[in-house]
Amino acid sequence: MKKTLIKNATIVNEFQTFEGDVLIEGEFIKAIGADLSDANAEVIDAEGKILMPGIIDDQVHFREPGLTHKGNIATESRSAVAGGVTSFVEQPNTNPQTVTIEKLEEKMEIGKQTSYANYSFMFGGTNDNLEELKRLDKKACAGVKLFLGSSTGNMLVDNEEVIEKIFLNTELVISTHCEDETTIKNNLEKYKAEFGDDIPLKYHPIIRSEEACYLSSSRAIELAKKTNARLHVFHVSTGKETNLFRNDIPLEEKRITAEVCTHHLWFSDEDYKTKGTLIKWNPAVKTANDREALWEALLDDRIDVLATDHAPHTLEEKQNVYTKAPSGGPLVQHTLAALMEKQKEGKISLGKLIQKMCHNPAILFNIEKRGYIREGYYADLVLVNPNHTWTVDKSNILYKCGWSPFEGTTFSCKVTHTFVNGHLAYKNGTVSEERNAKRLTFNR
Repeated sequence: MKKTLIKNATIVNEFQTFEGDVLIEGEFIKAIGADLSDANAEVIDAEGKILMPGIIDDQVHFREPGLTHKGNIATESRSAVAGGVTSFVEQPNTNPQTVTIEKLEEKMEIGKQTSYANYSFMFGGTNDNLEELKRLDKKACAGVKLFLGSSTGNMLVDNEEVIEKIFLNTELVISTHCEDETTIKNNLEKYKAEFGDDIPLKYHPIIRSEEACYLSSSRAIELAKKTNARLHVFHVSTGKETNLFRNDIPLEEKRITAEVCTHHLWFSDEDYKTKGTLIKWNPAVKTANDREALWEALLDDRIDVLATDHAPHTLEEKQNVYTKAPSGGPLVQHTLAALMEKQKEGKISLGKLIQKMCHNPAILFNIEKRGYIREGYYADLVLVNPNHTWTVDKSNILYKCGWSPFEGTTFSCKVTHTFVNGHLAYKNGTVSEERNAKRLTFNR
C-alpha cells in the first residue's frame, strides 16, 4: 500500500493553524502530528506551504453528455484538480438532461471512467418527472436541482403545484436556481425594443434584476418553510436576498441554506465595460454594493457555501451579441487562487474560506469522510505556495474552452500539489494521467 508523508506543512483545518505532518496510507489519512516518520513513505517537504482539505465544489457544469465542444468531465475535472478542487457536484442541464435515474447512472459511469476528481451529479426536477424523482435512492446522488428561472430553456420548472409536490416528496437537498421568469421576460422585451439583439452588457443586471432574484428566492423559501423541505439556494447575487437567510443556528440544524459564487464576490457591474460577455452569468454580476453585502453575509454565516458555478462556453459562442451569447464561464482552476488574494487583502480568513469551500459542503450534503483533514478520512488534500506569483494566460489554462475571465490577472498564491484519495493527481503544473477518483457517498 503506497504511503506518502507530507512534512513541515502549515496545516489549516477546522479553524486551527499549526505546523505539522500528515501521513497518507493508501486512500486515507493515517496520521496527523509533529515529527512523523515512516521508512516506507515517499516524503514531500512542504515547508512554507499551506496544507488544506480538498475543495468540494457543489455546483459545476462539465457539459457531458451532449455539449462536449465546450468541455467534458475529463477536461474540466483535470482543470479542477489543478485548482485544488478534489470533489464536484455536476448539474443536470446536459443533453440529454439528467432527469431519469437511467441518465443519472449513465453520467456516474462517465465519471467513473474519465474523472480526475471525485464526482456526484444532481438529479433534475421537471414539470413532469415527479414519479421518477420519488424513486431516487437518497444515497445515490448529491441532491435534486430545480431551475426556477429561465436560465436553461425547457428545464424551467414553472408549475407551482409541481414545485410544491417536489418539495413535499423528497428528503434530499433541493438546490434551486432562483430568478423570476416573468420579470426577466418583461425586462428583456423592453430592452430588445430599444436595442434589438445587441443590447449593451451593462443592462444585463437590470434585465436579470434584483427584483427577479428576490421574488424567486423569497417564494422558494416561503414554500420550503411551508413544506419543511431541505432547500439550498444556489448563487445568491444580491444584497437584498442575503436578508432571507439565518445565521443564529448551526449549519447542521438549518433547513434553508445559501451559496455564493466566486464571480459575484470578485466582479461588479463596472467590469462589463472591459470584460463584456466574458462575465455574463445568470444570475448576473450586479453592483459593488451587492458584492459587499454578499461578502458580509458569507462572513456572518447567512451564506453557508462558496462554489464556482463553473460553466464553460467557447469563445466563439461568447462573442455573439447579447441575446445570443450564452451565460456562464470557466472557474474551477482559478477560484482558490482568486479567493486567496482576498484572504491576503484581509477580506476573509483562511479558516473561514476553508469552512465555506471544504467543511460546509460536506456537512450540507452529508458527504462521507471528506472536507476535513482528519485521521481515517479520504486523503483529499491541497498544498498551496502562498508566495508564488503567476499570471493567468492561455499557456497555463487547462479548460477545454481555452479562456478564463481571469486572463491577465496576476495571483500571488499557487496550488502546487493536489491529492485525490491519496493519489497525487496534480504536481507543479502537471496533472497525473493516472486517475483515482471515486463516486461520492452520502451519510443519509
